[in-house]
Amino acid sequence: MSAQAQRRASATPGLAQSSEGQLVAAALSRDEAAIRELIRRMNPRLFRVARGIVSSDAEAEEAVQETYLSAFTRLSEFQGRSSFSTWVTRIAINNALMLQRKVRPQEEFDTVSEASNPQIVNFPGCDLNDPEVSTGRSQLRSLLEQAVSNLPADLRLPLLLHETEGLKVRAIAELLNLNVVTVRTRLYRARRQMRTELEAQLERGFDSIFPFDGARCAGMADRVVARLQD
Repeated sequence: MSAQAQRRASATPGLAQSSEGQLVAAALSRDEAAIRELIRRMNPRLFRVARGIVSSDAEAEEAVQETYLSAFTRLSEFQGRSSFSTWVTRIAINNALMLQRKVRPQEEFDTVSEASNPQIVNFPGCDLNDPEVSTGRSQLRSLLEQAVSNLPADLRLPLLLHETEGLKVRAIAELLNLNVVTVRTRLYRARRQMRTELEAQLERGFDSIFPFDGARCAGMADRVVARLQD
């Protein structure tokens, strides 16, 4: 499909206002425009979820692409017991974990061990004393991405789900098959581990980290649709 045709499909009147259920029903009939719209909506969350587990953007893209291929080829198995976005997010988590084990089999995802009396930063806001914070949002985003990337995967994923996707602790626990106390503990530890690196610089900016839009978003849709057509 040409780039011009892609834009026409993406601009189908009413498509952006369609409910998730309507899009899923259309995707079951291999409606390309509906598939592209679902990919567009899900890309930011799935990329961040995958990036919360694996250690590079390239690995995250691979996991997300395989997630879409798996979801759309097995769409008839989706029974609506949860939302489509929740169902696809679980597939993304499983794919990212499998990829992580394949690339770094020595790493363990579940590695919680607690220290007593830790200090915690109020994250992502705090008193800002460093004048360099005013140099711009892009610099802050880079700082945040690096700090988040440095967290172990078992802390990084809950933090991203909570801070970038706005999921509540209970929702994260259900997605990751963890109890609520464990999720709270991991969020606590993630914030504590970032304290030294970010305490003087943090302000607003979580909504901009690990972006997945523009050409990258369109490219993902192209690859998935091409594979589905094959």
